[in-house]
Amino acid sequence: MTRIADKQLDLRGVECPLNWAHARVALDEMNPGERLELLLDDPRAIRDIPAAAETCGFAAEPPETRDGFWSLTIEV
Repeated sequence: MTRIADKQLDLRGVECPLNWAHARVALDEMNPGERLELLLDDPRAIRDIPAAAETCGFAAEPPETRDGFWSLTIEV
């Protein structure tokens, strides 16, 4: 069973690298074990954000395709 995210950030319409900058600010405000769901429509974000998150010590789950965008969950 997948856990529900503790916070959601809608970054549709925000391009790389600004979407990662917004996500990083949100992640830095969260507590260990909490999960942030990102809503993204920039294809570069699906490639770049998981790599950046893991480099910073966060755990990124595989993205899910939604209706015209992606959902990406990162655990602090």
